[in-house]
Amino acid sequence: MRRLAFRGAGCTLKKLDSMGSKRRRATSPSSSVSGGDFDDGHHSTNIPGPSRKRRRLSNLPTVDPIAVCHELYNTIRDYKDEQGRLLCELFIRAPKRRNQPDYYEVVSQPIDLMKIQQKLKMEEYDDVNVLTADFQLLFNNAKAYYKPDSPEYKAACKLWELYLRTKNEFVQKGDAEEEDEDEEGHDNQGTNSELSSPGYLKEILEQLLEAVAVATNPSGRLISELFQKLPSKVQYPDYYAIIKEPIDLKTIAQRIQNGTYKSIHAMAKDIDLLAKNAKTYNEPGSQVFKDANAIKKIFNMKKAEIEHSELAKSSLRISNKRSAQGDRLSAITMALQYGSESDEDAALAAAARYEEGESEAESITSFMDTSNPLYQLYDTVRSCRNNQGQLISEPFFHLPSKKKYPDYYQQIKAPISLQQIRTKLKNHEYETLDQLEADLNLMFENAKRYNVPNSAIYKRVLKMQQVMQAKKKELARRDDIEDGDSMISSATSDTGSSKRKSKKNIRKQRMKILYNAVLEAREPGTGRRLCDLFMVKPSKKDYPDYYKIILEPMDLKMIEHNIRNDKYVGEEAMIEDMKLMFRNARHYNEEGSQVYNDAHMLEKILKEKRKELGPLAEDDDVASPKLKLSRKSGISPKKSKYMTPMQQKLNEVYEAVKNYTDKRGRRLSAIFLRLPSRSELPDYYVTIKKPVDMEKIRSHMMANKYQDIDSMVEDFVMMFNNACTYNEPESLIYKDALVLHKVLLETRREIEGDEDSHVPNVTLLIQELIHNLFVSVMSHQDDEGRCYSDSLAEIPAVDPNFPNKPPLTFDIIRKNVENNRYRRLDLFQENMFEVLERARRMNRTDSEIYEDAVELQQFFIKIRDELCKNGEILLSPALSYTTKHLHNDVEKEKKEKLPKEIEEDKLKREEEKREAEKSEDSSGSAGLSSLHRTYSQDCSFKNSMYHVGDYVYVEPAEANLQPHIVCIERLWEDSAGEKWLYGCWFYRPNETFHLATRKFLEKEVFKSDYYNKVPVSKILGKCVVMFVKEYFKLCPENFRDEDVYVCESRYSAKTKSFKKIKLWTMPVSSVRFVPRDVPLPVVRVASVFANTDKVDEEKHTETLEDSKVGESILHLEKDKEDVPVEMSNGEPGCHYFEQLCYNDMWLKVGDCVFIKSHGLVRPRVGRIEKMWVRDGAAYFFGPIFIHPEETEHEPTKMFYKKEVFLSNLEETCPMTCILGKCVVLSFKDFLSCRPTEISENDVFLCESRYNESDKQMKKFKGLKRFSLSAKVVDDEIYYFRKPIVPQKEPSPLLEKKIQQLEAKFAELEGGDEDMEEMGEEEGDMTETPSMPQLQTPLASELDIMPYTPPQSTPKSVKGSTKKEGSKRKINMSGYILFSSEMRAVIKAQHPDYSFGELSRLVGTEWRNLEATKKAEYEGVIGQNVSPMVGTPAPGASPFGQQIGILGPPGQQAPPPYPGQSPASQPVIQQPTTPMFVSPPPKTQRLLHSEAYLKYIEGLSAESNSISKWDQTLAARRRDVHLSKEQESRLPSHWLKSKGAHTTMADALWRLRDLMLRDTLNIRQAYNIENV
Repeated sequence: MRRLAFRGAGCTLKKLDSMGSKRRRATSPSSSVSGGDFDDGHHSTNIPGPSRKRRRLSNLPTVDPIAVCHELYNTIRDYKDEQGRLLCELFIRAPKRRNQPDYYEVVSQPIDLMKIQQKLKMEEYDDVNVLTADFQLLFNNAKAYYKPDSPEYKAACKLWELYLRTKNEFVQKGDAEEEDEDEEGHDNQGTNSELSSPGYLKEILEQLLEAVAVATNPSGRLISELFQKLPSKVQYPDYYAIIKEPIDLKTIAQRIQNGTYKSIHAMAKDIDLLAKNAKTYNEPGSQVFKDANAIKKIFNMKKAEIEHSELAKSSLRISNKRSAQGDRLSAITMALQYGSESDEDAALAAAARYEEGESEAESITSFMDTSNPLYQLYDTVRSCRNNQGQLISEPFFHLPSKKKYPDYYQQIKAPISLQQIRTKLKNHEYETLDQLEADLNLMFENAKRYNVPNSAIYKRVLKMQQVMQAKKKELARRDDIEDGDSMISSATSDTGSSKRKSKKNIRKQRMKILYNAVLEAREPGTGRRLCDLFMVKPSKKDYPDYYKIILEPMDLKMIEHNIRNDKYVGEEAMIEDMKLMFRNARHYNEEGSQVYNDAHMLEKILKEKRKELGPLAEDDDVASPKLKLSRKSGISPKKSKYMTPMQQKLNEVYEAVKNYTDKRGRRLSAIFLRLPSRSELPDYYVTIKKPVDMEKIRSHMMANKYQDIDSMVEDFVMMFNNACTYNEPESLIYKDALVLHKVLLETRREIEGDEDSHVPNVTLLIQELIHNLFVSVMSHQDDEGRCYSDSLAEIPAVDPNFPNKPPLTFDIIRKNVENNRYRRLDLFQENMFEVLERARRMNRTDSEIYEDAVELQQFFIKIRDELCKNGEILLSPALSYTTKHLHNDVEKEKKEKLPKEIEEDKLKREEEKREAEKSEDSSGSAGLSSLHRTYSQDCSFKNSMYHVGDYVYVEPAEANLQPHIVCIERLWEDSAGEKWLYGCWFYRPNETFHLATRKFLEKEVFKSDYYNKVPVSKILGKCVVMFVKEYFKLCPENFRDEDVYVCESRYSAKTKSFKKIKLWTMPVSSVRFVPRDVPLPVVRVASVFANTDKVDEEKHTETLEDSKVGESILHLEKDKEDVPVEMSNGEPGCHYFEQLCYNDMWLKVGDCVFIKSHGLVRPRVGRIEKMWVRDGAAYFFGPIFIHPEETEHEPTKMFYKKEVFLSNLEETCPMTCILGKCVVLSFKDFLSCRPTEISENDVFLCESRYNESDKQMKKFKGLKRFSLSAKVVDDEIYYFRKPIVPQKEPSPLLEKKIQQLEAKFAELEGGDEDMEEMGEEEGDMTETPSMPQLQTPLASELDIMPYTPPQSTPKSVKGSTKKEGSKRKINMSGYILFSSEMRAVIKAQHPDYSFGELSRLVGTEWRNLEATKKAEYEGVIGQNVSPMVGTPAPGASPFGQQIGILGPPGQQAPPPYPGQSPASQPVIQQPTTPMFVSPPPKTQRLLHSEAYLKYIEGLSAESNSISKWDQTLAARRRDVHLSKEQESRLPSHWLKSKGAHTTMADALWRLRDLMLRDTLNIRQAYNIENV
């Protein structure tokens, strides 16, 4: 059933359950509680038996099959073998198709415990036998696939035995009842004899239906309400996609009436199907899900009650019961069978007594399609409800009683009701919606006339009228509005259900449908399932590189899990995960591969399915059908309460365009509110392929079809483009479209702010990336916190092997990074690697510097790849050097250096040995050479005992130094009795040469390469030096902390270098060590030289800052070389290049450059496709890109910022015309990436080609790409983390065109200030009901359109001027003066009349005015207007008569309004009206302001025509003299050339004569008398 779930008052069925437990028949667990498993043969048993057996059985406890199923499942799930292992673990999931494809060749119906558990949760097991079948299938599958000796096979056998044993234990509970069941034959015979009667069976079935239909929960809610009628296919299309056999109580009632059911068992199956459908479509735990279970229980309880009751005992009682309940049961069945949209309608249908005993819904739908607009309008009015869901049309079903309301028929002359309207619908008396609307309005007006305004009936009428008008508007525009916008009637007729709708369930169900669409998609032809490789992520073991390339893996299992657990906030989140999964597949796999194609196809299927489902209704639409109605019908809803931030922005844009007025207060949008009808302008719909108006835009806005402002702007722009395409460039509507277009874009800019703020600054991002990389490498530390870069600080800046190279150290690189001189990652990498490789070349492979250099280089590559995301963020040639290349280089280097180092070590040891022997000999010879040495392992001095391996303080050579630390390696006593020691010296940090930035461990000393002997008498005391691995854990006994030192490295005085000690080889000390209570923390301290360096650094700060300023301007450039290329078709003497340096600018094929352009505001852009040098001059060849202002287009067309167009022009240019480099990107690349070395100001977008011949712009797939040799240095490309959204800007022609049109129309709007009010009244006269403009304004909007100038009239028709700077005057007439007075009078009498209605009344009054009164007005005007205006001078040709608009004799002929009258020149030189009038460019384009004024002023009782044709025919060329300005205004565009005539004026005169002659010939030929 419908997917609805209620919060709050839930349906507690404890009482029903307790009744069921008492009254339900106790059977074996295999019997279905649903009643769907009764055996037909059971009813035909003929064995007699006492009825008391059945009464006893009715009191036995019931075994719930659902509970039995759960117990059986839990038994299997929890069973453990002797080792305590759960056997069910082998069957939780079926084998994956990817891992074990042969499983699915053996097993045709796979099933696992997860699927069984899911079916249990959904309560799909109503019978234990169904569960038994699934478990049997599960274990049989295992036995079929696995071998008999496998653990799976054995587990399947053991669990199946356990299952059968457990099931039998439950079944035995019902065995004692089988004998009694056999004895029930007599009662069954009686029952079946009764059931064999069709009438009695129908009564039983009606009782069962009644029990279900009238059942309520404890709170009084009707449980069966949502099950009485199937959900609407329009509102719930997915229901019918999921439910294959839909059924409702209405269908069951029809089957009861038709005698379809031959037994209770047949009806029970349909009830089961009803409940199953509801539980399949709705979520477990929802109210509908609970109601479905409740209906099943109620039905089973009632069925058990009927079966166990003694129906055969008293036929009289049954007859009485049948007669008493028959009418009521039939009423319920009939109400369900012929139920209408609501309960109230159903009750009304039963009691309305329509003709022929039909209900209204059946009557109408039997002869009319529900999609018929007439039916929809009628049904909308009849089903109208108020906010409480009450039917408000009920009083209008029938006419009032003539006995009770006799005065009604006295007041109402044409009474009508909905019943009569329905009858007319049935008889097909209505042909159009207008006829039906007229009858409905008559009914409403009758009610309003009879009832007082504040009465309830009167208010209902207003509501129903509003709904009817909204529905009629919607039906009238149904062709232009999408299907989803025309559902008001269904929303209003099913208010109750829409209020109960659960949006969360709908959203989740939609996601399931979309997921299943992807899951079930198959390849056409082969039937292969496309989603197989998308179900689970690839194995990390089989595809380790996948997880390096794909940073956010996603699969269908994860998406399904998220849907099931409500992890998705909305549908969009799930769609994003789907798209991510498809993107990953396309990114990892090659284009054209099966996975790539499957991803593409599945994404297409997903989009199509989503489009098929349509947009998801908004929260406010679901919660408030009233609001939905107002949106569809154009009635404004309350803004603040229901509008989201995006809706508020959209509304702000719409209102800004709609409410914009010009200086005179005219609202420009009036003409755009609604499209003209096809009958008014049929050619409009031929010219315009996609018509759109503001009402349609508003309806889309209210229906939430605009996801952002840009989508609404696109519709507005299309509307303005349509207006400019159809109308002439000189027309007012053309100008209004341009002005509103400008207002639209300005409003969007104000709302969205700076358009370019979202474009990332690539230059800064690259510099930040390089800075982070440098800091990470220089700060890289080992486990003890030592920086690896410290040991490399003393590396010389210049390699002795390459003395010509510029000096380069980490300090120099640091300054370059700080000054932002690097624009390329590969150049920075080259500099870093140069320093590190120099350190490796100049140091031994076992030195600390060498090892640190390798570690830093490896760490550099690791951090580089992380920051660049392996090319996903920054694509650079630097990424081609990987750790694999580094390891190869290091191994190669070690192979070369190791033999030399071994030889050096050998020589060094021999030299040390000779020096040691020499020193001992020399010291011995200095004293007594004959002295004899006595060596010992220990000796005593000053009550202290010293041993070999002890560490001692030795008196320093100078008094101001600290005592030396020496490790005793030998002790002896010479023949003179003096004791000596020989050992290794340990240096403190301040005794070594090191960088000031180097840090040391606290109490750290270094083992030196210095050995010497010293008298024992110079020993000052004992100390201890511990190896670093023991120092932090152990401590020596009986030593102070200040006498304990730590050693980590050895120090070479010769090379002034440090190297970590890997193996501690010092003599064993006699000191005893014990564990520390708390291990010491590893603390490193700065060098004693650090403070000194700080002072030096402060001294040079100013110098460094000065250098920064100078260096920040100069960017470091990567070393490049000229790359020549062979051209097979090249010209002789030309040397072609792929890469070339010209004027210190490196250029390559494919680069775009700025080219000098003459006469253009901006330089043109060219692309280099060939480069060559000839005779010392360089040239290039390639296509030219042009800017929008160089193309021909409508002013309303919009362009992307910095958009250019690929032209057909290809030029060869010298390189001297190149101004600089730029880049032109395709639309896709412009959104996603940028070259790192090009400024954002020099990046252009190109997605179209401009054809100069037909002036058309056509989009293409992409720009040309070039394949260059390896020597050419590729550009580095930075990819944005999120694609940018480029904004469009107006055409460069827009502002210019607006200014031109405003200047043109300013001539028509000018006038003297004291005449302004009269001029406005004259402008008011120009409005008529006819709509010659291209779009029809609403009647309510006409009062904001004072006048409408001609649409395509040359300047000569709009009045002639004296000379520049002179004041313009408005030619007045008697009618205009009359209009200014009469309009105010009529306005006071009818304040609610629109401008058009006022104009019609003023015109009628003028026509009815007496001739004498008209003459008086003309006389007043004649006193204020120059007598020369519009009157030919004596002897001169009546120039004004040429136009044929002069009025009767003695009456001033007004010029076309608004006009201008000369003040001081003769009429011959400055005629008041133009000589020629431009013809309408298309049919029905006559300017109504002119025609209306001519018609009103030209009316005369004395003349049959408006004009003086006889005077017009007498006009001659020689009688009229025109100035040069007037000649320039002639409509010369009528003729292609002047032909044989001297001037264009002569040619036009000739054209006029020919046209007049043809007119007279037509009149004479057809004998037309009354022209």
